[in-house]
Amino acid sequence: MLLHFNKMNGAGNDFVVIDNRDLKTNLSKDQIEKLCDRHRGIGADGLLAVEPAENGADYKFRYYNADGGEAEMCGNGARCFGRYVANLEGKALETVSFETIAGTLTADIIGDNVRIAMSNPFDLEMNADCDIETLGAPVHVINTGVPHAVSFVENLPELDVVKNGAAVRYHDRFAPKGTNANFAAIIADDHIAIRTYERGVEGETLACGTGMCAAAIIHHLLTDAPSPVKVDVAGGDTLEIGFVKGENNQFTDVTLTGPADFVFSGSIEI
Repeated sequence: MLLHFNKMNGAGNDFVVIDNRDLKTNLSKDQIEKLCDRHRGIGADGLLAVEPAENGADYKFRYYNADGGEAEMCGNGARCFGRYVANLEGKALETVSFETIAGTLTADIIGDNVRIAMSNPFDLEMNADCDIETLGAPVHVINTGVPHAVSFVENLPELDVVKNGAAVRYHDRFAPKGTNANFAAIIADDHIAIRTYERGVEGETLACGTGMCAAAIIHHLLTDAPSPVKVDVAGGDTLEIGFVKGENNQFTDVTLTGPADFVFSGSIEI
């Protein structure tokens, strides 16, 4: 079978994107893992599939991590997905909606950037019961579409993200599904830097959209930083997270704004 695809990246977080509106492509977990393999496949942090909407949105968003497992959402993937489907039918749409496991999202195309209106965060827990001896910093927890742990550290550039990320990801506190692990540092009141260990990729990625949202919200809770918060990612880009805090630390109107770029298109035999 010959599979046609596009390669896209959002702030260095890269994806294989396929048009499966006819629902004729049924990729197995192993096939997705091989497509994402950087040595024997196309190479990506995950795979995005466009499918027909079921509940009134323009499209349906399916996201699979590099290990072939399906995940609820991916913020950078959602921005790439938004730019892709906005041009899918020969139209240059400015706004597009799509259904995800985490809820229906809206993408606004703003020049070279895409702004995603994210789902409302939940399961917030500050200072969670997750002691990582090598980390030496509190772990805070929030779900911004997928589960995230966030720690603010003093030595972000030198931090062993893989070692500490794996320790958080596989900690008993997050069993059995695990969590994504984010490590952040404060640059200014409204500006932080972040490095992320992604569940399903099982390593550090250059950016993680839902992780950025998680870190920005935790930063606000720790320091009362104003919205929006700028976030520097390992891929070199700076993105912007907006939010509104209501009563009892309930957050709404969370947005993620940053670049989403086409890299190349092609076909591969699977």
